[in-house]
Formats: sequence, C-alpha cells, structure tokens
Amino acid sequence: MSTIQNSIEVILKQGMLPLYFNADENKSVTLLKTLYNAGIRAVEYTNRGPEAISNFKKLIEVRNGELPGMLLGIGTIKNLVQAETYYLAGADFFISPGFVPEVASFLIGKEVLYAPGCMTPTEIIAAENAGVKFIKLFPGNILGPDFMSGIKDVFPELIFMPTGGVDTTSQSIETWFNAGVSAVGMGSKLISKKVMQDEAYDTIEEETKRVLELIKTIRA
Repeated sequence: MSTIQNSIEVILKQGMLPLYFNADENKSVTLLKTLYNAGIRAVEYTNRGPEAISNFKKLIEVRNGELPGMLLGIGTIKNLVQAETYYLAGADFFISPGFVPEVASFLIGKEVLYAPGCMTPTEIIAAENAGVKFIKLFPGNILGPDFMSGIKDVFPELIFMPTGGVDTTSQSIETWFNAGVSAVGMGSKLISKKVMQDEAYDTIEEETKRVLELIKTIRA
C-alpha cells in the first residue's frame, strides 16, 4: 500500500488523474491496462455501483500480477464503512466528493492519502485542520480556474486538483495549471461513455498519451 507522500508524488508527476467506473469487470480490467500502456501510474476507480468492490478487488489482483508501479485509488468514498472496506481491499489512495472527517482521521492514521472534494474555503480549512494535504476542487466546472486563483495564496501548503469540467484541450488544462493547480482529474472528458461502449481502447490510449505530453509541455 502506498504512503501519503508516495501517492502525492506519483499523481503530481503525471499531472493528471484518470477516473472511471464500469460495471463490466473485463472492461474495467482492459481499461486499466490501456491506461498503464499509455504511461499512467495512478488511477482512480470510482465506487459508483454494486459491482465496484468486486471489480476493484479484481483490478488489484491484475495490478499485482501484471502492472508494476501502478497505484490504484478508490473514489466516491462517502463514509467510514466504505473507507474501511476499500482499505482492506488494498486501495492505495482515497478520494471523496466531499470532506468526511471520520474518513480523514481513519486514513491519515494509516498513512494513506485522502483527497476530499471541497468547494468552499470553509470546507478546505476544515480539511486542512484535519491533516489533509491534497484537495479535490469539486465540481470543477462550477468553481472554475478563477476560484483557484482567488484562494491559492490563502492555502500555500495544500495541493489542489480540479475534477469535473476539465477538458482535454490545451487551453482548458493550461488555464487550470496557470491558476495554481498541481494536477487535473480526468473522467468522462477522457474516458467517455461512447468510447467505452465502442471498446475503443486504442483511442483512449492515444488520447491519454496526448494529454500527458500536453501537461509536460504546459509545465515546461
């Protein structure tokens, strides 16, 4: 299981965090391998359906056997029971749509990264005071880069990543990075329902490689 610092380093190095859920175990596995082949070393699988836990355990099994260096995190964690379940399943890091104090306490005590979703300075302060280092700005499409610019100086010690509303275009990504984020969460804009239905894994691999290169260029 990854430490807080290691998880942060891997996510920040790639500059993006792909996230997805698919009820189909085989599609979930194939997509994980596709992202790995594209150069991704940290992925958020979202806890968004009854199949999520069994699929996640399968992903961990595949990762352990075939994908060295891949960190597998779990998203959409909303309570302590879910956090405990996925901790036992081997999740490397945890992401929530909101800040859940008891989840923060449990995971930080285990030296595991917890990134809560926040959309107000009050929530960010509460998370920071609980020991959180990494904040998911959510929903990013509502908050926008201007929000990030406005609060950045108030939270110099925190790492920020928007999720929702980040396009795969150079303009969208560059605007966010210029505003002060350290990574961007990429869900349906990178892994759309259509490409998953079509099982267009080559398209996903190429697009992921393109976005990774884009982020390198923007940072340079």
